[in-house]
Amino acid sequence: MKYKFIIALFSILLLSSGCQTIKQKSDEVVAKENEKFGMFVGKPVNELKMEIGAPSSDYISENGNEILVYKTKKYGIPCERKFEINSNGTVVKFSSSGCI
Repeated sequence: MKYKFIIALFSILLLSSGCQTIKQKSDEVVAKENEKFGMFVGKPVNELKMEIGAPSSDYISENGNEILVYKTKKYGIPCERKFEINSNGTVVKFSSSGCI
């Protein structure tokens, strides 16, 4: 009975520390993602397209700005990056979801 309790406690500690490590690594990846693609904010859209290529799709938002959408997959997980372009052709916003 005592051994089952010790094994259960050890298993819980092992699982919780593993989840903590995964969260830290994913936070690091997100920070690198934002640093890498956030550098395009304030730059011309031509520079963005030269560096990343043609977007997967684009559309006009409610406020009249153009949204460029880049979709990729890594390890079967879809990634979507969006860049908002104002009427002057400058990148004003970047967001991503699902990117690891």
